[in-house]
Amino acid sequence: MKEVIAIIRMNAIQKTKRALADAGFPSVTAKVVFGRGKQKGLHISPPATISPEDGKESGMRYIPKRMLIMALPDEKVDELVKIIMETNRTGEIGDGRIFICPIEDAVRIRTGEIGEEAI
Repeated sequence: MKEVIAIIRMNAIQKTKRALADAGFPSVTAKVVFGRGKQKGLHISPPATISPEDGKESGMRYIPKRMLIMALPDEKVDELVKIIMETNRTGEIGDGRIFICPIEDAVRIRTGEIGEEAI
């Protein structure tokens, strides 16, 4: 089993959810996140913003994104990644990232199912 974590643009969430559901991937957890990549966020000129972490002035802002988290069998990972990439690739900075992590086990709380049956 794998966990796929995708960080995508805010405006791409509905299109991505539809594409995933249409391809048979209806189960997804989505949350709003803030961060920056290699471009180091949005550069702004004075007045500087106050960083939420340390309260100090900063010339960079974190960019709002959506994080999608999905658990799935190993053999479906390539298909899922392909769908996310096709749906979200614009060729511009900020298209996002996909992380693929191993899952040791899963348990469905309601039924007690274990392993792939739980996802």
